Amino acid sequence: MTYQPYTIFGADRPGRWLITCDHASNFVPLEINGGDLGIGPADMNRHIAYDIGARGTSLILGELLNSPVICSNFSRLVIDPNRGADDPTLVMRLYDGTIIPANRHVDAQEVQRRIDAYYRPYHDALADLAAAREDIIIIAMHSFSPRLNGRAPRPWEIGVLHAAPEDRFAPPLIQRLQEETDLTVGDNEPYAGHLAGDSMDQHALHQGRLNALIELRQDVIASEEGQAHWAERLAAILTDTINRTSL
Repeated sequence: MTYQPYTIFGADRPGRWLITCDHASNFVPLEINGGDLGIGPADMNRHIAYDIGARGTSLILGELLNSPVICSNFSRLVIDPNRGADDPTLVMRLYDGTIIPANRHVDAQEVQRRIDAYYRPYHDALADLAAAREDIIIIAMHSFSPRLNGRAPRPWEIGVLHAAPEDRFAPPLIQRLQEETDLTVGDNEPYAGHLAGDSMDQHALHQGRLNALIELRQDVIASEEGQAHWAERLAAILTDTINRTSL
């Protein structure tokens, strides 16, 4: 079977949402050091290699919203699709204390090869999905570590990242989430909401498309049960938010 750097689920679903999962997989293609970045299984199963729980949550959410989902099929350590093509962190050599041996001596030619083989096909497919209807709402699903090495624990179960120039949907979504009394909701936490050239910058902000980047803490979606619970919860909250705003 020919390797494909992305998978689209439900391309013909009629819903107006588009669920993206940039960091869905910890897979390393065989042409990269025989499919091995030089770090062990424990590190490949950490947040440094992919967003734990995000893929399963995205797939269920897409089904519930009757909308398409696109997932990457390569580790963010191979090349990070949520970075601009000229971002210095596009191919990480060191991440959260772990050296990535197979990336240590990557040169510009190899970075370009990875852009052409993995990064660009994913973004081209995402662009086609986003252009399929004028009223699209892009929801980018991510997850974050409960605690980075040497840092304080992160209290948020969920964060919503957003940025100008297209910021109509995320603030009402945050307000709706804050009505859930059992949640600590991050507003552009645990990260700032924008990096030049990131996925939302490429596919939503400059096209005026409604969007939100949702970050779920990994421990709440590490299990299949947690993924199903949060997908169901988010489907209801997203639908309620769009109904309230009439966007």
